[in-house]
Amino acid sequence: MAADYPDIDIAPFIDHTLLIQTATSELVEKWCEEADRFNFAAVCVYPAYVRLAAELLQNKKPKVCTVIGFPSGATTSATKLYEAQEAVENGATELDVVINLGWLKAGNTEAMYREIAEICEETGQTVKVILETNLLTDAEKRQAAEIFIDAGAAFLKTSTGWNGGATVADVSLLKEIARERIGIKASGGIHTLHQALDLILAGATRLGTSRSIDLLRQRDTLEKSD
Repeated sequence: MAADYPDIDIAPFIDHTLLIQTATSELVEKWCEEADRFNFAAVCVYPAYVRLAAELLQNKKPKVCTVIGFPSGATTSATKLYEAQEAVENGATELDVVINLGWLKAGNTEAMYREIAEICEETGQTVKVILETNLLTDAEKRQAAEIFIDAGAAFLKTSTGWNGGATVADVSLLKEIARERIGIKASGGIHTLHQALDLILAGATRLGTSRSIDLLRQRDTLEKSD
């Protein structure tokens, strides 16, 4: 590893993400095989592929993650709850839920709390709330984080990747707010090993990326050059 960084195995931090619209069952199989082979934390796929991923990863270490209300977060709470419950029935154990940003901007904090609390309670699974930090002020990030910590979420997630990606500044802010009460998932735009390491050092406990294999190749290249 480069001298500026500690020796961190990034693989267990990674949610190996496949959220392109043209994803096929063959690609899902490839992602699941890679997740198992490289000891990634999870595979993150669209709800339509949860059952397949759960079958492929049965009795294996990587978890099955899916997205709810993706990418806008503006579907109804009832729709999100149904989508989350169906995903869990199909084998998902982690749910990345996009929050309703309009509610946050309008100060509708009660609806925000109720939506996530209900998903957490009714599914009993790990819920990661996607804040879409690039569209929020620091004050809004703080307010949203506190609401969702109280609602029972297990992770604060920075981004969908559709409106910019994770930054060290946002991860550091979320770490400060979380005070180790909740995990932090950095997601979106993570293309280099140094980016990944910087985000981990800033406080990320998960990394959402579709470039997982590239990051491992970069790590192996660095280790050979040391």
